[in-house]
Amino acid sequence: MAQHSTHPGGASRVRRRALLGTVVLVVLVALAGLAAYLTRDGRSPAETSAPPPSSPTASSSPASPPGPLTPHTRPHALPVPPKTHDPIAYGKAAAAALWSYDTRAYSQHALRKALRGWLTTETKYADPASVDKVVPSAVLWKEMVANGQFASAKVYEGHFPNAFTRALQKDPGAITQAYVYAVTVSGKQAIAWKGSPAGGAESRSTTLAVQCRPDRPCALVGVMPSVAP
Repeated sequence: MAQHSTHPGGASRVRRRALLGTVVLVVLVALAGLAAYLTRDGRSPAETSAPPPSSPTASSSPASPPGPLTPHTRPHALPVPPKTHDPIAYGKAAAAALWSYDTRAYSQHALRKALRGWLTTETKYADPASVDKVVPSAVLWKEMVANGQFASAKVYEGHFPNAFTRALQKDPGAITQAYVYAVTVSGKQAIAWKGSPAGGAESRSTTLAVQCRPDRPCALVGVMPSVAP
């Protein structure tokens, strides 16, 4: 017979995952409904910031042109979030951080802690579990350490998904209820290890939920379960 977890943090993690899923769905499909969800049970909508509601119309933000991606041989430092009020710029930086790691320079726990530092401090919005899922497990990390494995990321482009842009154009004021932006990022991840410094590279893409407030830089809400075009 299956046993149910009694871990006190389990229920809260499930609630946060459910909240992120709802936020993502509403942002992409019906922005106007986001306020009703976030303010239920007496919650007050956050007065958040970011660019004016009209900014998503210029939705694409290219980085560097596609080209060969070779991992760096020197150890990488832990990722530090940028100070920006631009959700696309933040999303691109977050994606690069999520696609990069270096088992030669720090532990799996240190990387998880650093990536969690990108999350919004509002725990009712933050979804740390979605970020943790991107980090290799402790068992896998141990094997990667033995091989001296590391990865570098190169971001090519970031944009607001089509559904997000259409919803925002339909109701520009809806974004002011939470200022949660959906940002889709594409690029490449290069992986190398001892004995194979050239490694290999593969294309990557992800959609992130980013929150930007008027009184502070943007922060990550979580990693969406699927990529929105």
